[in-house]
Amino acid sequence: MPPSNDMSNQAPPYSSYGYPSMQPAYRQGPASHTDSSPSQDLYSQSNYQQYSQPFPNLSQLSAALGGLSGVPELEVESLRPVNLLQERTLLPPRPLEAPEPNLTPDLKKVNCSPQTFRCTLTSIPQTQALLNKARLPLGLLLHPFRDLQQLPVITSNTIVRCRSCRTYINPFVTFLDQRRWKCNLCYRVNDVPDEFMYNPVSRSYGEPHRRPEVQNSTVEFIASSDYMLRPPQPAAYLFVLDVSHNAVEAGYLKYFCESLLENLDRLPGDTRTRVGFLTFDSTIHFYNLQEGLSQPQMLVVSDIDDVFIPSHDSLMVNLKESKELVQDLLNSLPAMFSQTRETHSALGPALQAAFKLMSPTGGRVTVFQTQLPTLGAGLLQSREDPNQRSSTKHLGPATDFYKKLALDCSGQQIGVDLFLLSSQYADLSSLACISKYSAGSIFYYPSFHYIHNPAQLEKFQKDLERYLSRKIGFEAVMRIRCTKGLSIHTFHGNFFVRSTDLLSLANVNPDSAFAVQMSIEDSLADSSLACFQAALLYTSSKGKRRIRVHTLCLPVVNQLSDVYAGADVQAITCLLANMAIDRSISSSLSDARDALINAVVDFVNSYKSNVSSLQQSGLVCPSAMRLFPLYIHALLKQKALRTGTSTRLDERVFAMCEFKTQPLQQLMRMVHPDLYRLDNMSDQGALHLNDTVVPQPHLLHLSAERLSRDGAFLMDCGNVFYLWIGKCCSDMFIRDVLGIPNYASIPPNMVKATIVTFYWTTFFFFFFKLDLFKLSVQILNADLFLE
Repeated sequence: MPPSNDMSNQAPPYSSYGYPSMQPAYRQGPASHTDSSPSQDLYSQSNYQQYSQPFPNLSQLSAALGGLSGVPELEVESLRPVNLLQERTLLPPRPLEAPEPNLTPDLKKVNCSPQTFRCTLTSIPQTQALLNKARLPLGLLLHPFRDLQQLPVITSNTIVRCRSCRTYINPFVTFLDQRRWKCNLCYRVNDVPDEFMYNPVSRSYGEPHRRPEVQNSTVEFIASSDYMLRPPQPAAYLFVLDVSHNAVEAGYLKYFCESLLENLDRLPGDTRTRVGFLTFDSTIHFYNLQEGLSQPQMLVVSDIDDVFIPSHDSLMVNLKESKELVQDLLNSLPAMFSQTRETHSALGPALQAAFKLMSPTGGRVTVFQTQLPTLGAGLLQSREDPNQRSSTKHLGPATDFYKKLALDCSGQQIGVDLFLLSSQYADLSSLACISKYSAGSIFYYPSFHYIHNPAQLEKFQKDLERYLSRKIGFEAVMRIRCTKGLSIHTFHGNFFVRSTDLLSLANVNPDSAFAVQMSIEDSLADSSLACFQAALLYTSSKGKRRIRVHTLCLPVVNQLSDVYAGADVQAITCLLANMAIDRSISSSLSDARDALINAVVDFVNSYKSNVSSLQQSGLVCPSAMRLFPLYIHALLKQKALRTGTSTRLDERVFAMCEFKTQPLQQLMRMVHPDLYRLDNMSDQGALHLNDTVVPQPHLLHLSAERLSRDGAFLMDCGNVFYLWIGKCCSDMFIRDVLGIPNYASIPPNMVKATIVTFYWTTFFFFFFKLDLFKLSVQILNADLFLE
């Protein structure tokens, strides 16, 4: 099978971003010989035992694993019964880590990072019957394009793959000898190509098991022309801007232009990078930025019922060649529409124009919208009834226009990102489709106003800075493969499903994640390990075709206690959240909430009747899952799933979109924030990094009883910090941290603080591995909270 069959209509992602390539010798390995099958005599040679086998084969692994019974301390702690009605301290002192699979040390060392690839069950049930008995979902959480500090980049004439299932060679394959390897997914025996015999690290020959592909579970290949259906596209960015009266009043345009001017040189790309601009109100305005003009030219198309492109050569221009004209346009745009009285919004026709403009190359369309579309194709009417904000019919789109257009965009490798800055209902459930099905991102700023809502303005600026400069992959596709006997049946995220296991991603970015539901079709009794592999094929912003491959290995077990001991409570919560979002749209919000509650009840009953030997009354579950009821209870309070009419419809829909696309670490801080006390931090248990002392305050339960008037507490909610200051908090702490003499001097609407002491900055340095561009700080008056 040719490699291109793996990623039908392959698409590319982004740029190299400073990832270290392999040593030069790796690129200049021995010339590949003609691919001929080695003779059978080679396999029968008795002296072949000199070859050192790096990993045990499947039968050896099975004996080595021995199940959890061979690791009593792990089993005892994970399965320790916890009565949730009696035990008060459930949170660990530090943020919860992913459970470690029960694998041999060699396999643990090379397994995929849980921040990239995570399974709800780190011990895979042997049969579907055992999985059903466990009453827990089986699925994967994947963050395939996240920012990595180290990434092995491999340049080779031959990308070694299984000839049957097309799995990429990885650390979990078995080398039968120096010339054959067995696929860890379908178990087919494959030949080792001659080129693969060369080890680029040691520059020696005859060590295929020491190749980087077999030593790292996350690698990136520089793809050959076999993985291209067309020459790699250039980085292309089109900005579609709402300039109606509502947009001018909101005041976003000035800050967008300033941010883009500041980040113009940071846009991912190379000398081929192309940019374009399109503005709209009741008409559509194109901008001629062709090199040689003395100033930008506006071209107006007023026929929104039959949109056409007034010029095909001068609207998407080379950024390097037309940079001065682009800067002139950005400097003049805010003033051009400052006096407009046009209240209508022809968003649909503007998107149709963007599609026509970008179709020849593909790329990224960034849309800024401030109100409900009122003219032309895709016009919408307000559906929000304050008394029916949780109604299922309002959670789905009012028209299929945006979905159909998104699918057209996906087919032409165009991703659409939406920034909605609205003070009124804008029917996000309909507008979001343009991004959902084109693998785009959605940003929402309710009640946005550059004067009246400074917190939202600051968040918009930080988000935009990150958005413009983060890496990007173009014309991408992703395929997930799994061990024979396992199957994928549902995907969650923003994409278009091209086939059963292939996702079309016109654009891919490092802040988006995906979830996958799985089932067990055939018994895994003959397997000691189950493996999962995700391959992301994309074009970098530098025009290079690349394949990023992640491989995860987990043990297979036949005991229910082992399944429970390896349960990942955070991954389970996130997968159930995705399933609940789908349920609320397809059925009803109440059904989704009932399903979440039943998931906890069914699990606790299964554990009590099948595993726990305790006869005591109460709510008993294994230690590994002790936070499950708490997380589900917190999930039910989220905007996406809570009942009542206090949650505005657009805010609920946006929360649902976030659940479907955010990485696990971000989601869990949204569901169950981390709370710390700051004013009594000490060096006890602190980390010492680069001659810097990093305090380690303990996590606190999210309970009012943990707060006190004499303390200061920080709550990390993923995209916002809440700094809670008690009335009797130490004046020294307030002075050192906020730069204010005492509690009485804290301004009532303070949302920023000048950090004074190095001690405080050290605390920030360690704790918040999140991208700080996403975070704002709000200082809360403790008296109001406690009284």
